[in-house]
Amino acid sequence: MKLTQDDKVRYGRQMLMPGWGAEAQKRLKTARVFVAGAGGLGSPVSIYLAVAGIGQLVICDADRVELSNLNRQILHPDARVGHLKALSAGETLGSLNPDIEVVPQAEYLDKDSVERLVGRPDAVVDCLDNFETRYLLNRYCLDHGIPFVHGAVSGMVGQLTFISAPETPCLRCIFPHAPPKELFPVLGATPGIVGSMQAMEVLKYLTGVGETLKGTLLIFEGDEMLFTPIRANRAPSCPDCGHL
Repeated sequence: MKLTQDDKVRYGRQMLMPGWGAEAQKRLKTARVFVAGAGGLGSPVSIYLAVAGIGQLVICDADRVELSNLNRQILHPDARVGHLKALSAGETLGSLNPDIEVVPQAEYLDKDSVERLVGRPDAVVDCLDNFETRYLLNRYCLDHGIPFVHGAVSGMVGQLTFISAPETPCLRCIFPHAPPKELFPVLGATPGIVGSMQAMEVLKYLTGVGETLKGTLLIFEGDEMLFTPIRANRAPSCPDCGHL
């Protein structure tokens, strides 16, 4: 797939980076990325993937926009309270970059729908707020050899990692048990920071520019502006990836 003149202008500043150029941009133009969640993390993730030129973005979220979302879910303006998040996301992303394809999926991810909804993308991004669905996506990506970029936030704290087992530990290796469900606090800037880093992980992987967080869980503590990398190891007895 060739780059158009508009592509060369729109993406010109990122194409100036060493190792990027036209070939890396073409890879983005032909890439398909599945974003699970159009909320606090899904907003910056999908926005920065869209403006970077990902050819097809699939945005999956079955919920509707609520007033309480608007301190952090920047895909959705006040006027869209009550609208389906996936459709609102598609409208925003289409206005930011009309040259890409956005596929909204206003459906729940579960064991019966995951194959149909996710398919075989080049990468899956975890922008969810519960571990039950995270574990489902983790296992699906393991089974199909799809890179999985995990992110999570609470208050001013966030975490992310790049999962590509068997080269790396999987999500269940790192978090064997789901934390209890709770209504957790969120400052909007926290998913803004973590989601932007998730988008960067996807772009580094697809272009081959830079190093991803393979085997590393990065912890962000916004109250003191600390970034702490923690080495993560595979668990041989992991029920999800131990067989790989």
